[in-house]
Amino acid sequence: MSPEHIAERPDESGAITLKICHRVKPDARAEYEVWLKRIIHVAGQYPGHLGVHILRPAEGHNDYEIALRFSSHADAGRWLESAERKALINDALPAFREAEVIQVQSGIDYWFSPPNAPVNKQPVRWKQWLVTTSVIWPLTMVVPLLWGPIFALLPWLNTWGIRHGIVAASVVGLVVYVVMPRVVRLVASWMFR
Repeated sequence: MSPEHIAERPDESGAITLKICHRVKPDARAEYEVWLKRIIHVAGQYPGHLGVHILRPAEGHNDYEIALRFSSHADAGRWLESAERKALINDALPAFREAEVIQVQSGIDYWFSPPNAPVNKQPVRWKQWLVTTSVIWPLTMVVPLLWGPIFALLPWLNTWGIRHGIVAASVVGLVVYVVMPRVVRLVASWMFR
């Protein structure tokens, strides 16, 4: 089975997400979980690797979704085409019900592509704007308060520009890795209506 690649390649300069879907045989889940730990560890050693998010299937389902973030298309390509990855995929083939599906996404596209959404269907822009605003707005109020004691303790961090950079990096990190994936799952039925 060779992987099925979906979606256009994004702009070569920005960070991208590899959204990888594996349909696992029901009796191979334990074996797959062991293999998944191995491949995630190996991927983490590659240049440009920014993190991974694993969405495990609900009870009674066997479709896994793995989101691998890389700093550039070139870094992601090195991982996808590596001999190491190909060997690891060959090891897992007996556990797969069908070939893996890989989508390459850039920017905020990944946030608005929850599992079970129609392939290549994106919600209307006003819904994306509304959800993004509802996530970022409270974080821009809470995150500066959380950093307040550290800024008071280390005044050089509280200088103009540095303070803003720390707050912005914290908000973006929370949005990308923690909040947005959960929020989109909660509102997916509304967003894709």
